[in-house]
Parts: sequence; C-alpha cells; structure tokens
Amino acid sequence: MRSVTTALHGTGVALVTPFKPNNEVDFEALSKLIDYVISHGVNYVVSLGTTGETPTLTTAEKQAIAAFTVTQVNNRVPVVLGVGGNNTQQLIEDLQHFDLNGITAILSAAPYYNKPSQEGLYAHYKAFAEASNKPILLYNVPGRTGRNMTAETTIRLANDVPNIVGIKEASGDMAQCMEIIKNVPSDFLVVSGDDNLAMAQIACGMQGVISVAANCFPKQFSSLIAHALNYQFKEAQALQYQLLPAYDMLFAENNPAGVKAFLYELGIISNIVRLPVTPVSNGLQSKIKAMVATLR
Repeated sequence: MRSVTTALHGTGVALVTPFKPNNEVDFEALSKLIDYVISHGVNYVVSLGTTGETPTLTTAEKQAIAAFTVTQVNNRVPVVLGVGGNNTQQLIEDLQHFDLNGITAILSAAPYYNKPSQEGLYAHYKAFAEASNKPILLYNVPGRTGRNMTAETTIRLANDVPNIVGIKEASGDMAQCMEIIKNVPSDFLVVSGDDNLAMAQIACGMQGVISVAANCFPKQFSSLIAHALNYQFKEAQALQYQLLPAYDMLFAENNPAGVKAFLYELGIISNIVRLPVTPVSNGLQSKIKAMVATLR
C-alpha cells in the first residue's frame, strides 16, 4: 500500500469549495480552479479537505464534489479525498457513501472537540484504516482539533497499521516533526501542513506539503517546494521570502476566507463563504489585492 505515497511527493493543494451567490456549490468555478492549479504545477489535489469548508457541506454535496473533482482532474494528477470527523463509527459509514474509483488515498483529520487521549486517537485511526480499502493519511492539526497527536502516537500507527501510509503534520512543532521523520518507516510519507514552515520542514526530511497557498499561488509555491526537495535552498528562499507576507494574509482572519479573497482577486471564484465563516475585512481585502498585483 505504501507504494502509493511515491505519487504524493511534492505539492498537494487542499482545494477550496467555490460557492455561487445563492450559496450553492459553483462547479464551473471549481473546474476553473482545478485547471488553474494543475496547469501551474501542483503534483496532486485534495478534494474535501477542511479548507473546502467540509463542516458546512451536506453529504450529497460532498459526494458530488468528490465525483466532479475526479472527473475534472481526469488522471492528470492524483486525487486525495478528505474524510474526517469526530464520530468514529459514523466516519466509517460515511466512507461507504463515496465512489472511491480514481482516489489515491484518504486524508483524515484527527477528531475535533472530543479531545481524545493518545490511546483514543490511536484506536480511532486504527479502526478507520481497517475499514478502508484505500490508504490512509493521518492529519494532525491541533490548532483546529484541540488535541495534538504526539510523535509517539504517529510512530506507533505508522508501524502497527499497514494501511496508514503517511501524515500531514500541522502541529507547527519542529521538534515533533523531526521526531516523526526520524522514527517512522522509510516508506511512510510525512508532509507539511504549514505553508510557512514547509521549506524548513523539507530541509528536515519531509517529502512535500498539502497546501492552502497553492490554491492561489500554485506556480510560485510549487516551484518553491520543488527547489527545496532538490536541495536548491537559495532558489527556494527567494520564493519563500516573496510569499511570506501572503502566508500571513491567508490566515490573518480565517481560513478559507483568506484564500478565497486571494482567488477572488485572481478572478477564479466568487468571494463567498458559508456561515459561520465570513469574508475577510475590507482592510485585509485591500492588502490582499495589492499583494496579488505584485505576484502576477
């Protein structure tokens, strides 16, 4: 199973979900976004990641978005599907609702709100992986879930559960990241979940990133990651410092409100999010507009 991780090397992009003014999913804009990121160099796409506002999507919308994304990608790059939640049994049942043809792997965010123990996290992921016929990527994002999955738990899952093939690590803890990289099997994929840290984490041994920024800066960000993976850190640093102000703007008020504001200024999607998320403030929107002008 872990051979699939060779396909998930480099820049992955956690796609946003565009909406129409009437709040329906905008599939025309999603098509435009998918073509935009692939034509500008991303290595794979993630459909229905948390950046896609999945907590506000219905089951029917999720099924339609996943199927549409696989069709639109049309085998140009691998597709990873986000399936996460805080009810383990419901999560296993939800997985059965998707047509997984054309899906390379499942990215599953750790349970939110429940704040399970490390043993609970281990048991959750083990049960989910054993129920899946697709490889599983863990997703540790304690800033969103309220509970950090320790390096010890990740390493334990990597060694004990063959169907768990990698992790998107977004703890922001560089020592924890290095502990994971050092101790997981050599064929276990470790990718960054923090755009601003990805270059440094690749220097420590990560194999890429699943990015928010790659929605709106796919060419620059994919090039940055490619340079870092090729140990061309002078070139990577130049792009990193060019994009550094943009990273701050992406997350200054809310994700995905920030990235949707950037994509709006690029003319790719409407600047619409679903409640409880709201669009960025006028002041931040003005800064984003100015930033886009410098990167065109």
